[in-house]
Amino acid sequence: MVAANELIGGVLAKRPVAPTGVVGWITTIDHKRIGILYGVTAFIFFILGGIEAFLMRIQLASADSSLVSPEVYNQMFTMHGTTMIFLVVMPMGAAFFNFVIPLMIGARDVAFPRLNAFSYWTFLFGAILLNISFLTGGAPNVGWFGYSPLTDNIYSGGSGVDYWILGLQVLGVSSLAAAFNFIVTIVNMRAPGMSMMKLPVFAWMTLIVSFLLVLAFPVLTVAITLLLFDRLFGTTFFDVSAGANPLIWQHFFWAFGHPEVYILILPAMGIVSEVLPVFSKKPLFGYTVVVFSGVLIGFMGWGVWSHHMFTVGLGPIANSAFALITMFIAVPTGIKIFNWIATMWGGSIKFSTPMLFAIGFITMFIIGGLSGVMHAVAPSDTQQSDTYFIVAHLHYVLFGGSIFGLFAGIYYWWPKITGKMMSELLGKVQFWLFFIGMNITFFPMHFLGMDGMPRRIVTYAGESGWEFWNAFSTAGVFLIGLSIVVFIHNVIYTARNGKKAGNDPWDARTLEWSISSPPPEYNFVEIPTVKDKDAFWDEKYSQGPDGRPIPKVQGAAEVAVKEKEHNIHMPTPSYYPVLLSVGITLIAGGLVSHLSVSIIGGILALFAVYSWAFEPATAPDAPASSEKEGAY
Repeated sequence: MVAANELIGGVLAKRPVAPTGVVGWITTIDHKRIGILYGVTAFIFFILGGIEAFLMRIQLASADSSLVSPEVYNQMFTMHGTTMIFLVVMPMGAAFFNFVIPLMIGARDVAFPRLNAFSYWTFLFGAILLNISFLTGGAPNVGWFGYSPLTDNIYSGGSGVDYWILGLQVLGVSSLAAAFNFIVTIVNMRAPGMSMMKLPVFAWMTLIVSFLLVLAFPVLTVAITLLLFDRLFGTTFFDVSAGANPLIWQHFFWAFGHPEVYILILPAMGIVSEVLPVFSKKPLFGYTVVVFSGVLIGFMGWGVWSHHMFTVGLGPIANSAFALITMFIAVPTGIKIFNWIATMWGGSIKFSTPMLFAIGFITMFIIGGLSGVMHAVAPSDTQQSDTYFIVAHLHYVLFGGSIFGLFAGIYYWWPKITGKMMSELLGKVQFWLFFIGMNITFFPMHFLGMDGMPRRIVTYAGESGWEFWNAFSTAGVFLIGLSIVVFIHNVIYTARNGKKAGNDPWDARTLEWSISSPPPEYNFVEIPTVKDKDAFWDEKYSQGPDGRPIPKVQGAAEVAVKEKEHNIHMPTPSYYPVLLSVGITLIAGGLVSHLSVSIIGGILALFAVYSWAFEPATAPDAPASSEKEGAY
């Protein structure tokens, strides 16, 4: 191994042992830093996606508006949906997976630290590739679902759709790398005594999402590869004039798209399942049922894709089958909601900001779920299809659901991530602005949809009668924007003036709160032994005769953080994950720009793979036993 590294030579062969500054972040393989990188990047794209949505709402605020051209509007529409799904909600969930999961399960790191770094950098460069068409003649204007034949060269010339396809391909590589990593981490690296039925619910949801990613993303990969071949090499997979059936694209896309819905919502469900017991001072009601309902949701999510296609002529038998299973999938979702409400029932509830966002998630998700059950009825869905009623449903589930849940996680784990408490006053101001703004923005879309306003239109006539509710809806966007400004101010204020959090500011229940805030690089000096599913709560309290918790000898607030002398060597930083990510992105981008770019990317990728293969896991002076801490 040493000889191989010497052959590489140059700066890149010099191992970046404990670098600082920007280089430290670029070469890091610490799961906590990678989680922070994911979160910051996802928030930046959240701002970008929000600006795209803001422009669309301003355009629709009044009848016969010409603020933006139809071409630009369609580009905003396409990139807003793509950005919020693939560049915001998914990576924000991955941010929590990275930072929290090893801490929750009592591990020092993920199973494959370098692969973890590779997944982040591949996500970042894939996201840039996805958006680079803004600078090369225009973003794609085909909708985030990319229906064929609209995506054919005849109707969508230029390179926008090509960059969109290749960006999604690179993002798929990132998602698969991360998913395999977390499956192995959760299955193999749990603390002693932590059986699968003692896993925190958030860890369970992470595991389910990881399996969904492994199984769902290849479906999208196949679909967009066929589309890319149609566009670049003249094949006819989706060419109607050559006898192809364009509905094949819809089947491919929604066979991926509906598991994707649960990839987006299950992390938020896991977060809420962690927040509610802490701020209700009660164990999660029906832990086993909540876990298996999550598993059932993930399984049943594969059987409902064609409820997106009730109007395409599949026939009464197919429509009936997909209508029934769409109704059935509401059962495990309803079970979760029942268990969350039962967790709060009779509890000593503290309405801190994380709890407010968790309750907001439940209320908004119920509304979205009820309209979802309406769409399960094929005749009802036929009336609502392609109207703003669908837009309202989608946003109550994925904005009122996923985004609210993710903000609950941000406020909940912020003290652990930074060591400082966010302002409760600013947090509550943000919540109410966010909550009110969200409902003002999206609830009127139910009325517009039932009145017949089609989705995906750039403007409408004044005599349509839609102007009032569109103006009302646009007003809500300003409140949402203001709430994000308050959040950013809260972050800045906390960085400058936030009070120290301590290791357990919420009197929480899981293992991540048993160590210092922020955690040390190695997480745990001694790997904990788990005796209960609420592992840290069990360490702090015993149950009294009346069922109330009784502090153990050291007291609930005095559980010591073990920071004694140690000889723990973690895997050393590496340049090669980021170099491999750059190489893969250049290979993809060169297919559209110039073949020489792909060749350069291929050379760089081969160099990075070879060097990575011969790079030792830890520093040469580390004890031999530390090699098993993680190498890849």
